[in-house]
Amino acid sequence: MSANARHALRLRARVDFPGFRLDVDEVLELTGVTGLFGPSGSGKSTLLRVIAGLEEGVNGSVSFNDKVWQDGTVFLPACARPVGYVFQDARLFSHLSVEGNLLFAANRSADQGIALAEAVSAMGLQPLLQRHVDTLSGGERQRVAIARTLLTNPQLLLLDEPLAALDTQRKREILPYIDGLPGRFGIPAIYVSHSVDEIARLADNVMLLDGGRIVAAGRVEKILNRNEPRSSQMGFEAVSVLQVTVLEHLPELHLLRVDHHGQTLTVPAVDRVTTGESLRLSVHSGDVVLATDLPTGLSVRNVLNGTVIDIAEDPTGAFAKVDVDVNGATIRAQLTRHAVHELKLNAGSDVYVLLKTASFDRDF
Repeated sequence: MSANARHALRLRARVDFPGFRLDVDEVLELTGVTGLFGPSGSGKSTLLRVIAGLEEGVNGSVSFNDKVWQDGTVFLPACARPVGYVFQDARLFSHLSVEGNLLFAANRSADQGIALAEAVSAMGLQPLLQRHVDTLSGGERQRVAIARTLLTNPQLLLLDEPLAALDTQRKREILPYIDGLPGRFGIPAIYVSHSVDEIARLADNVMLLDGGRIVAAGRVEKILNRNEPRSSQMGFEAVSVLQVTVLEHLPELHLLRVDHHGQTLTVPAVDRVTTGESLRLSVHSGDVVLATDLPTGLSVRNVLNGTVIDIAEDPTGAFAKVDVDVNGATIRAQLTRHAVHELKLNAGSDVYVLLKTASFDRDF
């Protein structure tokens, strides 16, 4: 299955709860990872359960690649849908070893698609196969859970906040494994998270869910870098997404040197990435500093050349959003209106974009 293949998921579903209604009517073209993002209580997990066939009382229909999973006359139970579901908790069989958990899934699968050795390799599980699951860290348990799900040979992978219970270090360890799944297996994934940085790192496309409705959908770099009040209402500031290429590992400094269309950045080291590999970075607008002269004597290591393309001032507040073109990518800075005027910034102004290396640390 090609990593770039598109899969049509058609959803027309309404579920009523006391004080809340999930009401979705969308046709989603899935490829790679689609992030499902929204505040707590917006219906993210409920929507995943509808897709998986785990939610009762659903009015409407669900189909995938023209195969009807449910409508007014048809209802495929969860066990009959080619969906792999990864929960917040790994839900491993505690009486089995890691290998035993994987073999359980492999032996029950009717289709021999993904081989056991391939799933083990993809999630880096070879050293863990004989371990008892109760001895695993949270990140290791989730890697086993994902590999076990892959061995059921799903056509669609659903991940419901799989990193929510992990600390920062464990998240750093598991993110590269998740990042590589669609390209390796060609299985589209819907990834639920309340972390905008996880979404920016992993997702190709994003759906914003608010109040039980999908309020926006599109490419990750467009949706997360929004100028609308809704962004702050949903709990995140604008985020710019940069696609870079790894140039060099600096192991003694625990850094990577990366290329962004001819300009270089240094960022915190990332596990399981090699020289020449593509990597996605996210930059919060509040972490961006602009200068009109080349700065000297600063601790900031990352200085990029750019051109202002748009300035949007808030007439009722202290701040302005300044969009800067950097080699074809838009980086948004949040500045005070006072700074915009003092620096005499206008569309077309040449500026230096300053990015602290520490500002990228939250991604990993």
